[in-house]
Amino acid sequence: MKVTLKDGSCKEYSQPMSVIDIAADISAGLARMACTGEIDGESVDLRTVVDKDCSLNILTAKDEKGLAALRHTASHVMAQAVKRLYPDAKLAIGPSIADGFYYDIDFASPITAEDMEKIETEMKKIIKEALPLERFTLPREEALAFMREKKEPYKVELIEDLPEGEEISFYKQGEFTDLCAGPHLMNTKEVGKAYKLTSLAGAYWRGDEHNKMLTRIYATAFAKKEDLEAYLTMIEEAKKRDHRKLGKELGLFMMHDAGPGFPFFLPKGMVLKNTLLDYWREIHKKAGYVEISTPIILNRSLWETSGHWDHYKNNMYTTVIDDQDYCVKPMNCPGGVLVYASEPRSYRDLPLRIGEIGLVHRHEKSGQLHGLMRVRCFNQDDAHIFMTPNQIKDEIMGVASLINEVYTLFGFKYHVELSTRPEDSMGSDEDWEMATEGLRTALDELGLDYVVNEGDGAFYGPKIDFHLVDAIGRTWQCGTIQLDFQLPQRFELEYQGADGEKHRPIMIHRVLFGSIERFIGILIEHFAGAFPAWLAPVQVKVLPISDKFIEYGESVRKQLDEAGIRVELDTRSEKIGYKIREAQMQRIPYMLIVGQKEQEEGLVAVRSRNTGDEGQKSLTDFIRKLQEEIASKAMEEAKPKQ
Repeated sequence: MKVTLKDGSCKEYSQPMSVIDIAADISAGLARMACTGEIDGESVDLRTVVDKDCSLNILTAKDEKGLAALRHTASHVMAQAVKRLYPDAKLAIGPSIADGFYYDIDFASPITAEDMEKIETEMKKIIKEALPLERFTLPREEALAFMREKKEPYKVELIEDLPEGEEISFYKQGEFTDLCAGPHLMNTKEVGKAYKLTSLAGAYWRGDEHNKMLTRIYATAFAKKEDLEAYLTMIEEAKKRDHRKLGKELGLFMMHDAGPGFPFFLPKGMVLKNTLLDYWREIHKKAGYVEISTPIILNRSLWETSGHWDHYKNNMYTTVIDDQDYCVKPMNCPGGVLVYASEPRSYRDLPLRIGEIGLVHRHEKSGQLHGLMRVRCFNQDDAHIFMTPNQIKDEIMGVASLINEVYTLFGFKYHVELSTRPEDSMGSDEDWEMATEGLRTALDELGLDYVVNEGDGAFYGPKIDFHLVDAIGRTWQCGTIQLDFQLPQRFELEYQGADGEKHRPIMIHRVLFGSIERFIGILIEHFAGAFPAWLAPVQVKVLPISDKFIEYGESVRKQLDEAGIRVELDTRSEKIGYKIREAQMQRIPYMLIVGQKEQEEGLVAVRSRNTGDEGQKSLTDFIRKLQEEIASKAMEEAKPKQ
């Protein structure tokens, strides 16, 4: 039996060997660090027996899948601790997630932060016991009887929903056994000491608001304590930057029970939003796009033709007009298609780049709503590009270049994923292969590093997703490029080619910001509310030292306003130190302090948000400098606050 390792070397074995034994044969150090493995690219448990020629990759906590296995094992340790402390608790599911893991549990009575400390203490005991995790399988009826005997109704329901013939596996550690597909570490001691229960939340069973609300315990785990400490520091910083908190403090937006998930933008928030949209229009005009606006409500038959009704109807709001079903649009694509189809097109018209800031509505479950990050209505900065087959590569490269320009301006680093055909999709294998290869070729020619995300494409075509990284290291998926052969076919779109014949155009769906609302939420947290001057809702605050200098302050305010600068005058009878502190709390880029000397000499005392006191300057010089800063869209580096 020949096993090819990740580095290209080979190992020969005369008999079947488990993954962990092969790891031990390679080196004792690797065996100690091993978390899981991959055989011919497929994730496997360390207990899996290798009995044929194959490629084998042994993963540690330095690898994403290896760390996921460590966290998954930690979730079992947490569940075991819960069952020891609260024997009547019923377990639901406990997966690893991007930043850690969680377990949904049905407690007989609510638990508190003090209970979380008890659970952590019990986890420490279980880890110290070094209990081996043993995997076994049971036939369907025996598995059901086993979980019924343990009085675990949620596990019974999960087993009942498994397809006939599906292998039903369990993992046992000491007295605790859990329904689980794995993979897991070899024993509880390997979870180590770098774990932390982070928060409690409510979660409907299976995400259905009609089901019982369970308690979700969020936690995280790492291989090293310093990694855990860095993560917890980031979490604390994220709390300070929470856009919901800052949005309220800075007067940007609000939520109201009259419309859960439907944000209200306040005057300062509208300035921020409109500034972003002005920038969007500016760069799109330069890139050769035209802008349109399409209706919010369109009839059901349109959405059936587009395929959205079959694939997305549970997230769509509907209404009846003149005894006919209509849908509130969850996306802008069909409207863009109708605009293309509104007149005859020639190959000379292509590529046709059509942009739209369209208001869309999607029904999100109440438990998933989160400030501006997850809402039920938002503006999507869509564009749809209609093109000939030989224009695909250049258009994709053009969009990628535009996305790079935008993210670079805001100081975001990013990485790229190519997402392929999902199970729930439409269209032929040939179309999907051609579309996927078109995206892959463009990425290769751009020289962009990317990973392939199998099965995560849109239902109508593969896509390129851009994941940006903010100032404290969190990742957000915003920009996307989706290649679509399906909608042009479904709507029978055509153009006249150079040969005089009718041809089918190819379509790109793409966004730069994604949801404008969500992007604003990301920017609030990225800059911790301290927006660069060109974005700041208020760019300058004029602060008279006392009431007798208000008139001079008003003349300064007026000149700034006439110069196109967003300015406020603080006329309150407060001490100047208080006014400065409050302006700093409001993250105002510049404060102009005016008193006796400034009034007599026609000057202003400039105080910058970032550099502090800049001394006295003529108002003309200050205005010129600030106008240059705004025009260049100068970006201060977004850094975590110390």
